[in-house]
Amino acid sequence: MDNIRQRIPVRPVRFLDTLRLHMRDAGLAYTTERTYTHWIKRFILFHDKRHPQDMGVPEVEHFLTHLSEERDCSVGTQRIALNALVYLFTRFLGVELEGLSFTQAKRPRRLPVVYSRSEITQILSHLSGPGRLRVQLLYGSGLRSAELLSLRVKDIDFGSNNIFVRAGKGNKDRTTILPQGLVADLKRQIERVRILHEEDLADGVGNVYLPDALAKKYPNAVKELAWQYLFPASQTGPCPRTGEVRRHHLHPTALSKQIRRAVKAAGIHKPARAHAFRHSFATHLLESGYDLRTIQELLGHSDISITEIYTHVVNRGSKGVLSPMDCLNHGLSALSAADNRLPRNKVTEPEPIYRIAC
Repeated sequence: MDNIRQRIPVRPVRFLDTLRLHMRDAGLAYTTERTYTHWIKRFILFHDKRHPQDMGVPEVEHFLTHLSEERDCSVGTQRIALNALVYLFTRFLGVELEGLSFTQAKRPRRLPVVYSRSEITQILSHLSGPGRLRVQLLYGSGLRSAELLSLRVKDIDFGSNNIFVRAGKGNKDRTTILPQGLVADLKRQIERVRILHEEDLADGVGNVYLPDALAKKYPNAVKELAWQYLFPASQTGPCPRTGEVRRHHLHPTALSKQIRRAVKAAGIHKPARAHAFRHSFATHLLESGYDLRTIQELLGHSDISITEIYTHVVNRGSKGVLSPMDCLNHGLSALSAADNRLPRNKVTEPEPIYRIAC
């Protein structure tokens, strides 16, 4: 239950608890809260646990330069750390960070890992049941792993062929496509959830976690099938917020392990990442001729420049670009075929390369 906000005192005393409460009042997503807290902790520890009120621009510059020169972090990582510290000083402490000057990270953002269609077929052949369905949704709908695991039964709309993503990255809602080939499997999965939920109700642990005080607004929703997770965990556990024993969704590490085993079994020599299926979804849509704006909306990107990275990994062969080596190979293949037809005791000079035409 890592994605459930832990309870903090109404009037916190500790510095980090006060900071977390400020983030929640500001409406930051829980993932953002955890990320910012992580980097602020590292900043404080780097400066020997000095209080942020006693620090300022020089300490921020020193820390960001350390990440670049000694930790060899990427541009994106340094930017995340900077955003966390800007929030800490500007929004929380009310101190402006003017004239920041630090060493910029040099390691650029890498191109995303993309599986080909044949590789995805091979990976899926080594999966079965709900595990296979999860990967099919990652690829078929372009979901992030956290978005997939947070899906509830009510988020699957068979009537409109949509999947509703609630509180995705940036705490935004969106819709994405529901692959028609997965309708039957999804209905079977919902039936599995129904049977498991009835068993949990009989055992007294059938109340599911609801965010944003929805449990108070809809008291009966915690026991309804519609609010149950589409991919529930195999075991129940205590909620970090209330201590109540309930069944949460599958843990991300379980999904990652299944994908690693399938990629290894398929003999694919690429990193085994759940996010690679989302990259493959976008790349294959682009190869099929869909415009960037449509792909941006399906992925939930706030800026189209983020979506444009897939233009660098798209299969250029489908765009009519033929390598000059392929042109040369056409001529070489013709020469090889001609050589095979010659008598073995007859030696001829090879045809000049400048006469080879594509």
